[in-house]
Amino acid sequence: MAHRAAVITVSDRSSAGTRADASGPRAVAALREAGFDCAEAIIVPDGADEVERTLRGLLADGIRVVVTTGGTGIAPRDRTPEGTARVLTLELPGIADELRRRATVQKPAGMLSRGLAGIAGDALVVNLPGSPAAVDDGMPVIVSIAPHVLAQLGGEDHR
Repeated sequence: MAHRAAVITVSDRSSAGTRADASGPRAVAALREAGFDCAEAIIVPDGADEVERTLRGLLADGIRVVVTTGGTGIAPRDRTPEGTARVLTLELPGIADELRRRATVQKPAGMLSRGLAGIAGDALVVNLPGSPAAVDDGMPVIVSIAPHVLAQLGGEDHR
């Protein structure tokens, strides 16, 4: 049985319907291609409270991998990391560092992402920037390590 995953697109404009979600569907497709059971992306407005509320709902529903897109920058409403931090029980900074490293290779502004990655209960949660390019660069990292993370959380020995 495939692990359940979810994608949250964090964007004021996409949630208001004034801009199409270009990143969430890419993350969903990558998760599905990797064998995860993943519904369409959930779109929420920017802000830590919305991110926290949505994450908690997904985790309570048994989702094991959550990828967020958007809200990781330095604009006043970019507060995805703050909402994520409220639900993480263990940070995995190596994942976020690798995502920033890859993004910075593409363009120097990639180092401005404040995205987090970590464990919330028995789930992996990872923040990606909202650009389609950042999702395309980051999803291979996430799908390559997610099975190992979930196995470890399930009590399996190191592979």
